[in-house]
Amino acid sequence: MFERILIAYDGSHGAERALVKATELAKLCGAQLIALTVYRHHSMLEASLSMVRGSMEPGSNLDESMRAAAREAANYAKSHAKDHGVEQVSAFIKAGQPARTIVGFAHEKNCDLIVVGSRGMGATESYLLGSVSHKVTGIADCPVLVV
Repeated sequence: MFERILIAYDGSHGAERALVKATELAKLCGAQLIALTVYRHHSMLEASLSMVRGSMEPGSNLDESMRAAAREAANYAKSHAKDHGVEQVSAFIKAGQPARTIVGFAHEKNCDLIVVGSRGMGATESYLLGSVSHKVTGIADCPVLVV
């Protein structure tokens, strides 16, 4: 059914639920699971809009903190999938606008399904469907499962 599944994972509650579902699907289909965490290069003012929120450590800049938080989230997603029986799993981090980066990466990796949480860690948590998941569903050229 599916050969390559992309899970967009940011560490949020919604992304955690999506990771569980993507892991189940990958195991059921014998598919490769590709975890992607996106962080943004941005100003301090835009920090609350990012897909991943890092904590600032003394002596580090915001981009370094965001990259470290993204790496931690991606590694967690990979470990979760392996611990739950997915044999082919990889994890990546990318900088960029979350929705466009997710869709572009899925296209680049020839994914035939994108799995996203309905709401992530952005300022849009109060919406019924978060802005990232909404945008991914609108621009993806493969099926998108919103969990």
